[in-house]
Amino acid sequence: MVEINFEFDRRVHPFFSGSLDPAEIVRKLEYYLDTAITPGETLLFFDEVQACPDALRSLRYFYEKLPGLHLVAAGSLLEFALADLPSFGVGRIESIYLYPMSFGEFMTALGGEASVDLIRDASPERPIDPVLHNKILEQMKLFQVIGGMPEAVQRYADDRDLRACRRVLGTLVRGFETDFAKYKARSPVTRLRETFADVAVQSGAKFKYSSVGDDSSVLYRDALELLVMAGLVYKAHHATGAGTPLGAGVNPRRFKAVLFDTGIYQQIMGFDLADYVTSDFPAIINRGPLAELAVGIELVKGREPEQVPELFYWHREARASMAEVDYLIERKGRVIPVEVKEGSGAKMKSLRLFLEEKNATLGLRVSSENFSRDGAIVSIPLYAAGFCEGFDWLG
Repeated sequence: MVEINFEFDRRVHPFFSGSLDPAEIVRKLEYYLDTAITPGETLLFFDEVQACPDALRSLRYFYEKLPGLHLVAAGSLLEFALADLPSFGVGRIESIYLYPMSFGEFMTALGGEASVDLIRDASPERPIDPVLHNKILEQMKLFQVIGGMPEAVQRYADDRDLRACRRVLGTLVRGFETDFAKYKARSPVTRLRETFADVAVQSGAKFKYSSVGDDSSVLYRDALELLVMAGLVYKAHHATGAGTPLGAGVNPRRFKAVLFDTGIYQQIMGFDLADYVTSDFPAIINRGPLAELAVGIELVKGREPEQVPELFYWHREARASMAEVDYLIERKGRVIPVEVKEGSGAKMKSLRLFLEEKNATLGLRVSSENFSRDGAIVSIPLYAAGFCEGFDWLG
């Protein structure tokens, strides 16, 4: 692998400012680095590529002129850099979305590969052994505290120190807020900080710009869109759920805002670590919007990496018949409602109403309970939400 970091080494920028002929660029890089770059043998890695817009422009020509060379470009705030380019090689460049670590990746990082295999192989007909189920629930509770930011996970893997992890998360939150200065040409830093914090406060409910600050909602809408572009917030759009694709039935004025990581969420909200760690899992499920947030984030991570990160939910406002289903997912051309609950199947009023109204044949209840089935409703544990794409028994 040959790595070029465009933020760290700005001396390579001029290599891309003249001709964008990839063969010529590669020759210059070989001389500069004193390293051979051979198609089929070398992975050329452009890191922090947003710092060199000309390098971004060159990518389409690498695809056209040097298709045998393996090239990966990565960077922060790439969506902003791409938005400023008049053309970006449509059909030639493959975009892949990167997220914090999923629960499965978290478990693997801590040496829990066997537990991950158990979850993948489980089903309503093959629930996980109760002792192992409870053990994995404890790991899920731990994951909700730490989240999936790699540095925080690495710190816990090395030291098993939750307080050290919280310090890492605090540093990350401050780093995000410092990074908001990079967006200031599009939105004031103060407005971005207010919006970022209020996304956490409004978790689990329809997002209201009027709750963020005293300025015009239009200004806060711009701030939120920037946070979405940056990957710090996902939108859960209200959809009719009448059919697929779900995006075809979206109400753009009604949505929830989902913070991208539970560890960051807990850091912003200032949750008491000692109280959280000593609580049992059912109590955690019922504690505010945390479980709903965790499921939404896992559903995003479980999508194919080429898919745009987005979520959907269903809400009906009718006199004496209010109903809301936390999430809607697509599976082989059909819509599956997902509700995050702790109670028994009798409490699935909204889920059952959706199934009846939309003639849906399957609904998912996510809770602390093991895998099971109650007619058209399948129960899965909270820790299995991110594995839904791989469950063949979902149809």
